Amino acid sequence: MGYIKYTQYVYIIFAIYFIYDGFTKINDGNDTAALSFLIAGMAVFMFFFRRRFVKKFGDRNKKQ
Repeated sequence: MGYIKYTQYVYIIFAIYFIYDGFTKINDGNDTAALSFLIAGMAVFMFFFRRRFVKKFGDRNKKQ
């Protein structure tokens, strides 16, 4: 289960990519930039959610 600690950082990588994608779409005049920023926001939310989940999971294992 050691990989669970590191999968949360994949969401940050996705967020960075979609923020970059959103800015490039804005510069190109594309109307779908808001969708990229929405996905980036969801990725940041998932990062913090997974981080909290991993912490709870680790604390539960320490108590047993």
